[in-house]
Amino acid sequence: MVRKFALVACAVLGLVIARSPHGAADDRAKLLAQVGLKPTATGRGQMDTVGFASTAAQMDMVRAQAAAAAEPREAAIRAEHGWTDAEPRFVAAVCPHDDYYYASRLYQLALTRVRAPVVVLFGVFHKARAFDVSDRLVFDRFATWHGPYGPVKVSGLREDLLARIRFEDRVVDNDMHQVEHSLEALVPFLQANNPNVEIVPILVPHMEWPVMERLAGELGRALVESCRARGWTPGRDVAFICSADAVHYGDAGWGMSPYCPFGSDLEGYRQAVAQDRRILADHLTGPVRAERLKAFLYRCVEPGDVARYRITWCGRFSIPLGLQVADRVTRELGGRQLRGTLLDYGTSVSEASLDDADLRGLGTTAPNNLHHFVGYAAVGYYETDRQAD
Repeated sequence: MVRKFALVACAVLGLVIARSPHGAADDRAKLLAQVGLKPTATGRGQMDTVGFASTAAQMDMVRAQAAAAAEPREAAIRAEHGWTDAEPRFVAAVCPHDDYYYASRLYQLALTRVRAPVVVLFGVFHKARAFDVSDRLVFDRFATWHGPYGPVKVSGLREDLLARIRFEDRVVDNDMHQVEHSLEALVPFLQANNPNVEIVPILVPHMEWPVMERLAGELGRALVESCRARGWTPGRDVAFICSADAVHYGDAGWGMSPYCPFGSDLEGYRQAVAQDRRILADHLTGPVRAERLKAFLYRCVEPGDVARYRITWCGRFSIPLGLQVADRVTRELGGRQLRGTLLDYGTSVSEASLDDADLRGLGTTAPNNLHHFVGYAAVGYYETDRQAD
C-alpha cells in the first residue's frame, strides 16, 4: 500500500514518474502490473481495489452508510432550495474520486440526482506524463467496465463521438484508461443508483485554455448532433460528471513537492479549507460561464506551463472542460442556463463517513491528518431560466 500511495502522490502533484531506460513502454508495463482486477479482452478491470468497492457486498455497505450520512444534508438542501426528491435532476455534477471511507458522503450528495441512463464522465488523467499525452481527449475501446453488480456497458454514444471528433484531437487507448482510477470510482455509485446505466468515459490531460476551449467546443458540437439524432435531452437522457478532488494539502507524503502554504497546524487547515470554499464560490457555483472556468484553470495552474500547480486541485482540467461541454449541450438543446449549487464540502480529516468495523476489506489508501489531507466538493448543476449573477 505504501508503494501504491507514493505513485499516486507523485501523479497528483504533477511530478514526472521516473522513466526506465526502456522509456514509455516500460512505464506502461509497470503501471499495468499494479492493476487490482485485470481487464479481459473487452472488459475493463479495476485499477484500485483498496479504498473502493469491487463487490456487491462492499457496495451495499458503502451505499447504505453513505446514504445515512448524507441524509441530514440532503434534507437541509431540500428545505433551503425548495427541491423535492424528484426535482431537479442534475444535468451535471462535480464529484470526488478519493477513498470511499473518506468521501462517500460527498459521492452520495453529488450523484443521487444524476438519473439519466447515459452518463458522460470527464476524468483526471493523473498519469498523463507517463504516457506523454496532452492536448487531446482520451477515450477507450472497452465494451464494458467492471462494476460491483456486474459489467457496466459503455454507451454506443462513444462511437458516434469518435466519428465526429477530429482524429488529431483524440486518443483511443485502453491501457491509459485501465491505469487511471478517477472514473472507476464513480461507476459503483452510478450502478447502484441505476443498474442499467451506460457510460462514456473520457480522460482530460494537461492543456492550455485555448486548446481546452477548442476541444470543449468540438466535443460539445458532437454531443449536440448525436443527442439531436437520438431525441435526447440533457438531464433526462444524458448527464455529465466531472471527477475531481479539491486541494491536496500538507507537508508529508506528497513526494518532493508538498503544498503547504498556510502551515500544517489547525490554522493552516482552516485557511486551506477557506481557500477551497472561495474557489467554489468564485468559479464553480452559480451560472456556468466560460470566463469563470478559465479563471478557475489559471488559479490552479501556471499560465504557459499548465503542468505546474499553483493550487493543487487535481480536477483543474476535467472540471472546466466538462462544464463547458455540459453547458453547451444544455443551451443548444434546451435554450436554458446551467447553474451550480454547492451541495457540501468536506476533507479527509472531517469526512470519516464509513464504519471502520464493517469495511468488508475496503481499507484506505492514504493517511488523514493535518500534515496530509484532501478536500472534496459535491456540486450539482441543473437547468434554469435565470440569467442573473
